[in-house]
Amino acid sequence: MASTTAATSQHILKEIGGADNVSSLTHCATRLRFQLHDQNQVDVAALEKDPAVLGVVKQGSTGLQVIMGGGVADYYGAIMRDPAMADRGESDKAPAKKEYGGVRSKYSWVDYAFEFLSDTFRPVLWALLGASLIITMLVLADRFGLQDFRAPMSEQPPTYQFMHAMWKSVFCFLPIMVGATAARKLGANEWVGAAIPAALLTPEFIGLKDVAREIPTSVAGEMQYQVDVFGLPMTIQDYGGQVFPPLLAAIALYFVEKGLKKIIPAAIQMVFVPFISLLILIPATAFIMGPIGIGVGNAIADGLYWLNDLSPFILAVVIPLIYPFLVPLGLHWPLNAIMIVNINTLGYDFIQGPMGAWNFACFGVVTAVMVISWREGNKSMRQVSAGGMFAGLLGGISEPSLYGVLLRFRKSYWRLLPGCLVGGIIMGIFNVKAYAFVFTSLLTVTAMDPTYGYSLAIAAAFATSFALTLLLDYRTKEEREEVRAQIAAEREAANEAEEERIAAADAPAAAASQSASVAAPLAGRVLPLAEVPDAAFAAGAVGKGVGIDPSGDTVVAPGEGKVMAAFPTGHAVGLKMDNGLQLLIHIGIDTVNMEGKGFELLVAKGDRVSAGQPLVRFDRAAIEAAGYSPVTPVLVTNHKKWGAIDATSATEVAPGDALLEVAAKETEAV
Repeated sequence: MASTTAATSQHILKEIGGADNVSSLTHCATRLRFQLHDQNQVDVAALEKDPAVLGVVKQGSTGLQVIMGGGVADYYGAIMRDPAMADRGESDKAPAKKEYGGVRSKYSWVDYAFEFLSDTFRPVLWALLGASLIITMLVLADRFGLQDFRAPMSEQPPTYQFMHAMWKSVFCFLPIMVGATAARKLGANEWVGAAIPAALLTPEFIGLKDVAREIPTSVAGEMQYQVDVFGLPMTIQDYGGQVFPPLLAAIALYFVEKGLKKIIPAAIQMVFVPFISLLILIPATAFIMGPIGIGVGNAIADGLYWLNDLSPFILAVVIPLIYPFLVPLGLHWPLNAIMIVNINTLGYDFIQGPMGAWNFACFGVVTAVMVISWREGNKSMRQVSAGGMFAGLLGGISEPSLYGVLLRFRKSYWRLLPGCLVGGIIMGIFNVKAYAFVFTSLLTVTAMDPTYGYSLAIAAAFATSFALTLLLDYRTKEEREEVRAQIAAEREAANEAEEERIAAADAPAAAASQSASVAAPLAGRVLPLAEVPDAAFAAGAVGKGVGIDPSGDTVVAPGEGKVMAAFPTGHAVGLKMDNGLQLLIHIGIDTVNMEGKGFELLVAKGDRVSAGQPLVRFDRAAIEAAGYSPVTPVLVTNHKKWGAIDATSATEVAPGDALLEVAAKETEAV
């Protein structure tokens, strides 16, 4: 199994069909994002066997996300160092067009709409996270009476005016950032995409309000400002912090650029395509798309505000319960935009507080997983869960926890949702609001009001999910036993390796020179390993040996040895034979899903067994009735320590008949 960054990267490339199957590759904060020519070449099961791979998500018919966690950039770099991956990285020109073309021609419009939103906001995440912590510092200063966070800037001391400028820079110029990332996602020029909303943030545009006429709106006391430009009425609005206008402008830019490039010669496109694009789209945004974008954002925010006004309690309960299903699909990004709109229009937001209940329930699950992993000695899951916990509690980022734990183990959602519910109920009782856009972590608690109500809610959400996970585990019984058996086997293998190392050091000349044999553990027809109907077994990824299509109903010990693993479902046993061979006898394919029905386990882990001793009784008819193949792989799992493995030439075997001949590993001449 791959372990180093280079080995894991080559493993990923191999299991997605090789570099020739890759159209383009980019990465975000936690994921490698492939566009593939043929998604059917991907072996998801083989990818997920590497402990560094936290999860695999297919997107539409050509996209593939491989979740790697915080070290994703290292894996991306290692993959791109492969010469066969030249011109397929995110810095090359081709991927932008390929990615859009693939999505546009093969994805459903819904898939691409949310992928577009997700990939637009993700690069801005870093700036938003940094600004949110600066806001937290100022809110803390407000709590301690050092300054008034909501006071007009003219009343703030110069030091605090400057600190407000530090976070407002991100939100004031957010349309420019969004315009750039949205244009880049679509394959349009990102700097032109940034220049369009930037025009609406200039002092010259904002200054038009001074000469505009006031028009009363439907809201009492609120005025709309209009001025005639080119003889047409233009509405002057504050576009700082808005996200929908630059999104619409970027979409329009893609089509304008595409059309212009068809009619303008390539030699002069660099001059005239951006010139004409700006000449068309800045007025179009100011007259049409800007007001429409602000209207859409305000309408959605007003709808949620209406529901919140009708019943803040219901909204506070619903938000944390739906977030665990929105985030895996990327559907939470539009809500982030609405949070910003809420703060700009209402002065506060009512989504972020309840959202914190989901986040801390998630962090409660992953913290409990870390504790369980420490107890079990599960190193790979301990690393995954610890990374998710720290990213969550200190950064408010849930993706490492979600992809590392929650989406890999189906039982974990039943530990998560009660925490979301408890936290949401408390949020509703206290009617928690946020007065600044922040990421919900331990460092941003003071941005919520009332702070004590919010603190109680997230503590309850965390504690509920933590306790349920710790008491009930996060896996099914079969998953838990399989992991524990694997850990035990790894420990035993490590102990054996250490014993062999010591023995080799004491007697370097006593290298093993004896071959070994394996008797048939059950009756049936012998099949070459390549004909076993499971890709991992057939490829020899688990071990070397043969398959047996059983004619009997009992698996027996092929010789003297010890039971290394006895799965409670009875579908498999692992043996350490006295001759040094380690064997896995796996009765049927995917029969772990039968949860023990049709199997009777006759031994326990640690038992000594002798040749011919029954290990498992099984019902072939039950296996076939459940829709599974009864073919049973008999594998030497420590084959790398041995030489060639030859199977019997017989087509049928009975228990005790010769099945495999395993040669001693050849030693190098000295």
